[in-house]
Amino acid sequence: MLAPWCERATTDAAVATMGAASIEWWSQHFPGLVRNGSLVVVQSRDSADLARFAERTDHFEWIDAERIAALEPDLAGRYRRALFFPDEAHLDPRRALATLVERLAERGVAIRFGVDLLPDAAPGDAVVDCRGFAARDALSDLRGVRGEMVMVRCRDIALARPIRMLHPRIPLYIVPRGDGLFMIGATMIESERRGPVSVRSAVELLNAAYALHPAFGEAEVVELGADLRPAFADNLPQVRREGRVLRANGLFRHGFLLAPALARQVADTLRMETYDADIPERRRA
Repeated sequence: MLAPWCERATTDAAVATMGAASIEWWSQHFPGLVRNGSLVVVQSRDSADLARFAERTDHFEWIDAERIAALEPDLAGRYRRALFFPDEAHLDPRRALATLVERLAERGVAIRFGVDLLPDAAPGDAVVDCRGFAARDALSDLRGVRGEMVMVRCRDIALARPIRMLHPRIPLYIVPRGDGLFMIGATMIESERRGPVSVRSAVELLNAAYALHPAFGEAEVVELGADLRPAFADNLPQVRREGRVLRANGLFRHGFLLAPALARQVADTLRMETYDADIPERRRA
């Protein structure tokens, strides 16, 4: 999800600032981007949560049941009020990565998969270390935050945009991927345990999806996934310089949202260093 303003409700303002520009970047580099906005809903008993969410962010519209039905016909009659973020977007990350690999190959960039190579041992004048949580060996203050998701196929419901349902225990988002596929996420657990999705998390995610719409009760479970999000103490990304190695990390749960901004910071740093190296020492002084 490229949802800087939805994320602003629970994160630092820097996430929205850096993330807002990424929507345009992805639209220029990935034709599969969908710019239908995001919708945030709640069950009637949790209406106060929607108001609190709205207080912490912007770039949204309060909409009523009629407008909800116009945007998402399959949710008609189920929710009385919602927040609509019209400027947000979403993409399929696997398709997006495949497209980027193809574009880089067209430009003569060689990519090798399945190769173990520590950044300090890599050749070149500059090395960018963006290994995520694997960079813990060099970034002692990096922590892992466990996230789990479920992929389901349900042809009895159609959604045009990501739907977030606020919940006191486990907030839910459902992202349509086309062909009846939906990604349901995601837990956020302060744990560095890797391994399969737990029964508790799977049950909570699927129960929340069923609460959003009963049609998900007949969905097929296609995939369960879990991994660790790399994060620093403030949950904001950083670029650190150690000799010829630039370490870009700490994207937390905002990988695709903040990656363009972080990559631009890395590129600007490398470009400036190259420019400085071409200036005679006497002129720098």
